[in-house]
Amino acid sequence: MTGNEHAKTKKTIAISAIALMGATSLTSTAVHAEVTANAAATSNYLWRGQEQTGGDAAISGGIDYADESGFYAGTWVSNASWADEMTYELDLYAGFGGDINESVSYDVGYIYYAYPDAASGADADFSEIYGSISVEGFTFGASVLATSAASGDGTDFGDSLYLTADYGFAVGSNGTEMALHIGHYSGDFIGDDNILDYGVSISKDGFTFGLSDTDIDGSDIKAYVAYSVDFNL
Repeated sequence: MTGNEHAKTKKTIAISAIALMGATSLTSTAVHAEVTANAAATSNYLWRGQEQTGGDAAISGGIDYADESGFYAGTWVSNASWADEMTYELDLYAGFGGDINESVSYDVGYIYYAYPDAASGADADFSEIYGSISVEGFTFGASVLATSAASGDGTDFGDSLYLTADYGFAVGSNGTEMALHIGHYSGDFIGDDNILDYGVSISKDGFTFGLSDTDIDGSDIKAYVAYSVDFNL
């Protein structure tokens, strides 16, 4: 699912890199703003190390707005299917981010994951509050369950927690970048399980190749290739 750093935050947890995007400035007499659109394709949509399309390819796109205050908002859509319960995912998010100093930045926000055509009774929609701190090439983040359409089964605010640590760095001087990721997902919302996911990816000129896996019994290493492109609005 993730470009401008605010928009990427919403999909930091999805190292599939299908939401990578650039940023373009639109300047007026009163405010400096960025409006971008993005489109991407991936051979396998992974979210927290788990397949969202049953191993099939995914096509995604989104629009993002950010202004100089640090506020941003956007939307992102992709095909998605869990056991044929729905056909697509629609994310809505907003937040605030900025630099603390030359080497440290932060980001906090809210994201709503919607599955508008989910099968009756699937209760798939949920939302999270997230935050992250970036220091040099390291980013440490946390996402907490805010709401769930399945609240009737006992899940409530704070019933899941996803902690992440990511490190990105340049490889050579030709624009190639490598990213390392590890995440830990826990709580009643996911059946009181503790899931560890980890991965590595390498990107250049909009193309990404990555490997991802989890510690779920029987899980295999998943490889994916993705390509993303940006549009100036």
